[in-house]
Amino acid sequence: MSPQPPPYDFANQLLASKDFIERSTRVLDEADSEFRPQQAMMTVAQQVAHTAQTLDWFIEGASRSEGFDLDFEAHAKALAGVTSLAAARQMLETAYANAIEFIRSRSPEDLAQPLPPGPVMGAQPISDIVWAMVEHTAHHRGALTVYSRLLGKVPPMPYGG
Repeated sequence: MSPQPPPYDFANQLLASKDFIERSTRVLDEADSEFRPQQAMMTVAQQVAHTAQTLDWFIEGASRSEGFDLDFEAHAKALAGVTSLAAARQMLETAYANAIEFIRSRSPEDLAQPLPPGPVMGAQPISDIVWAMVEHTAHHRGALTVYSRLLGKVPPMPYGG
């Protein structure tokens, strides 16, 4: 009888995503917090805070019987007051820690359960929130890379030392 492979560790995907966004945005500093390319766009700090907010949103949506909170106007309003990159980075650190704890505290059977019905990932396995969090974070990591370049900074490759 051949040994069974270890169960897939979804938390490793989140840890890699965290490492990638931290590495690729480390050229940004507190003085860049309120930079935005256009008036209607999110600032640097808001981009990071939105990424944190969305990690929390996925965990909340997977945890509530009613599913995902679709009041996107309220989510946007919550970001309006974020003016510090340091504070936004702390939000992101906390959000990743919570997401990793959520994933690690569930059994493979728990993660295979369907998400609540609804327009966002309705009835997909709970584990599918991991790829959605990773993809969403990658999107904002890319935007922040563009912001860095507009500020005259050269962001490092996210995948290397």
